[in-house]
Amino acid sequence: MTSNVGKIDRIVRTVIGVLLILAPFMTQIGMFQSTTGTAIAVIVGIVLIATSAMRFCPAYRIFGIRTCKM
Repeated sequence: MTSNVGKIDRIVRTVIGVLLILAPFMTQIGMFQSTTGTAIAVIVGIVLIATSAMRFCPAYRIFGIRTCKM
């Protein structure tokens, strides 16, 4: 796996991932009142943090996107 996620992209992914994991448990937003909404938010947050940590995004690979410098 070659790296295709750049530094700024990694920071944004990490911040959004953490927010998605914490939001269902710290806010009273309507979409998090259901178990399904909470589960989806947490799963997406975990995926964002994982792709940030690995510096590789499969969706970027499919679409030929690179945000990192070679």
